[in-house]
Amino acid sequence: MSDALTLDDLAVPLRGLRLLAADFGHLSAPSVQVSSVYPERLELTFYDDLPGFEAWREALGIAPDAVTYREQSDGRTRVLRTTVDYAGAVVRLTGYADIVAPVLVGGAA
Repeated sequence: MSDALTLDDLAVPLRGLRLLAADFGHLSAPSVQVSSVYPERLELTFYDDLPGFEAWREALGIAPDAVTYREQSDGRTRVLRTTVDYAGAVVRLTGYADIVAPVLVGGAA
């Protein structure tokens, strides 16, 4: 990372975002991040919208087995993550969702 980055240095992920908006504007809107820390990366994050994550994964042609799964917050939150190259940018998709505790019926413990 350089301290002298300009907005032009973020042109690749910004162009990717523009193309995604044009090509997939009908899909769920993610939280979008472009950062000077990772100037080649465009991050699309879905909070409590795993169907939105899945729609974007399919639209970008990412295989299901390319998605990593993990849990955080003591097993209360699931996290799906994958990356793909798109229009020269590294696009990172991340999806977060609560893990619902099973309901025990009949007093089972």
